[in-house]
Amino acid sequence: MKENYLRWSEHPYAGERNPPAEGVTPYAGSWPLIFLKRDSEGHFLDPNYKRIVLPIKDPHHIDFYHELKIVQRTLNNLTPQQKKIGIYYGTGVPTKQWTPVIDKLIDTYGAGPTQAARILAVVHGAINDSMVVTWHLKYLWDAARPNQYDQTLKTLLCTPGFPAYPSGHAVVSGCAEVMLTYFFPKEAGKIKRIAKEDAISRLYAGVHFPSDNEEGLRLGRHIGKVIVSHLKSQSDERGQILDLSDSKYRNANILSEDYQQSIPFDFNERCRSLTMDDDVSVKKNTEAAKPYLKF
Repeated sequence: MKENYLRWSEHPYAGERNPPAEGVTPYAGSWPLIFLKRDSEGHFLDPNYKRIVLPIKDPHHIDFYHELKIVQRTLNNLTPQQKKIGIYYGTGVPTKQWTPVIDKLIDTYGAGPTQAARILAVVHGAINDSMVVTWHLKYLWDAARPNQYDQTLKTLLCTPGFPAYPSGHAVVSGCAEVMLTYFFPKEAGKIKRIAKEDAISRLYAGVHFPSDNEEGLRLGRHIGKVIVSHLKSQSDERGQILDLSDSKYRNANILSEDYQQSIPFDFNERCRSLTMDDDVSVKKNTEAAKPYLKF
């Protein structure tokens, strides 16, 4: 069944009078790619120039009004643990929690200088591509946020200033999960747990619908798999494959049990949309924690 959905550019956030302006980096969907390619019509291609069929639902096939009830129920019944998770992953941009994870894995598994450089470059390159795809879809579909459907909705965190679908945190997490599991397969369980927790944190924050997160994870994982398939074909001048994983499990300390930032930063606390009446809900998680730069 085809559903009508609200457009992000046409409705104000709860607590605001006017619809959003052009938003954060609205043309980032056209930015350069590291691994993926584009054809002359703007379709995304894999590294071998084959067209990628993006595994994500058209928002016309999502019942956002039904999912709004899930967001409302979640916000009305948040546990202290869910609040911690929402605030932790919602602090800063989507890469903020993943970059320290990469560094800890590199240290724990004793990656050499060139291996470490490759891992950092490859994973962040894949994340770059996943975000370019995400931003293309966000502004293509222009899907509204939960607090544009419900003008009384008080979210845990400040609602970011760009369209909702798909969730950038979820896409990045899905992509990072696949990329890091490729390099560190023994840590797959923990890496997947972080990815799932990061994605659902956006529901706890009240700034995304379930489908934003679920479809975002699926899309990110697919992009990661496309890039990993390309990496597996790479070798040095001897024909030796480049990425040999450690066969021993070294139990990397990558899970955040206390949900404290690895790299703290005092983000600006301004927020115009409605948030919960709790001081912690508006600290370090406002729109200033998202990029202000517009290109």
